[in-house]
Amino acid sequence: MGNIDQSTATGKLHRREVNKIAAASALSGVAIPYVHASKGNDAIRLALIGCGGRGTGAVANAITASKQSIPVQLYAMADVDNDQLYQSHASLAGQRARPEIKASCDVPKERQFVGFDGYEKAIDTLRTGDIAIFTSPCAFRWVHYKKAIEKGVHVFMEKPLTPDGPSTRKMFALNQEAKKKNLKVGVGLMCRHCDARGELFERIQDGAIGDINMMRAYRMQGPVASCRTKKNPGNQSELFFQIQNFHSFLWLSGGAFSDFFIHNIDECCWMKNDWPIEAQAIGGRHYREDYIDQNFDSYSVEYTFRDGSKLFMDGRNVTGCKQEFASYAHGSKGAAVISSASHTPAHPRIYKGQKIEKIWRRPNQPGLVWKWGKPEPNPYELEWKHLLDAIRDDIPYNEVERGLKSSLVSSMGRMAAHTGQVVTYEEILNHEHEFGPENDKLSLKSDPPLTPDNDGKYPVPQPGILRDREYEA
Repeated sequence: MGNIDQSTATGKLHRREVNKIAAASALSGVAIPYVHASKGNDAIRLALIGCGGRGTGAVANAITASKQSIPVQLYAMADVDNDQLYQSHASLAGQRARPEIKASCDVPKERQFVGFDGYEKAIDTLRTGDIAIFTSPCAFRWVHYKKAIEKGVHVFMEKPLTPDGPSTRKMFALNQEAKKKNLKVGVGLMCRHCDARGELFERIQDGAIGDINMMRAYRMQGPVASCRTKKNPGNQSELFFQIQNFHSFLWLSGGAFSDFFIHNIDECCWMKNDWPIEAQAIGGRHYREDYIDQNFDSYSVEYTFRDGSKLFMDGRNVTGCKQEFASYAHGSKGAAVISSASHTPAHPRIYKGQKIEKIWRRPNQPGLVWKWGKPEPNPYELEWKHLLDAIRDDIPYNEVERGLKSSLVSSMGRMAAHTGQVVTYEEILNHEHEFGPENDKLSLKSDPPLTPDNDGKYPVPQPGILRDREYEA
């Protein structure tokens, strides 16, 4: 084992990647500096829009990360579901909350907003240069981002950013306005902030495994979150029911494919330092029972890059099957583990040749030439530290374009499976099927863009029959 390089780097290699993002997003415009300290209140105010588990976690991550950067305070909350908002606030500020989190999360009732206009009210409580957190379903990302840009507040937004081509085009246009205002924007693809993956990226770019010719990624699991849903029981509005089960509906989330598989797709594209130009795929619905969601239960996508190399993404949400959550890269001189099990810790490694040992702890692994050799900092906190540092130091920082491309490539693979056709990057970007064209006009009394039939079922993909769109609304 003496010849194995067990890196103890402090993250400086990954900082190069962060600096590339900053440089790429730099545009002259109206500066929005960190000015609250000079006004006698040095805490950045946070407005949480979407109070589910990910939003609640994001607030906790922000507060923890702020101890190493600039202080933050949860100032306002908004959700369409009063119960969800209450539970989120109780988790952050209730009797059982962690003391270090609770101290920064006391949001009074007058700054807790329920309804489709809650995002506007919450953002309006902020000052120029505060932060809005968008963790609602991505169907509303462009709606909320537009308001944040008008207000002049920085943003942290969860992935995916969009479910389809038209909303992606809207977000690209909006982001140009955000850059002109020098808004700092983080995107919740936190694996990009992982120090261990960051060093692996640098080593791959320096030729450690030669030219990448094939990558493979797996998210094989049982049904997760709300990716399987039974009929609306009839005691709530159709729109509210769909939002509560948003992973089941393509218009809200891009479905299970976009919401869950995007992390593997993104980290592979990062290591390749490129985006695929087309995808072909298969997938199917298997044990449907009385579930009415729009998802396939299994997906297998072949992505092709411009140089002809491939990324194979296999995803499954079926009980009782083999499970794996990992990504791998194969090059002309060797192979690499990008991630081993779930998001973190990644335990990245490089092997001589193509044989990979999946059990990272096993000693005396044949062909192992490098592994990350120390505990991995939490990337959920690092992504917040990098965003807060950029605000504090007024460094241009905008991850939206990269997040949009990752979201679009995910939609490209999903559409290829749902239609049975080869789908190119340009085709998905310029596609005219917008799943929720008027999401900015919705209210709690509105009908959703997707409605059930008389049996309470929803339109589903029909590969080979519906070839130019994923479903017929």
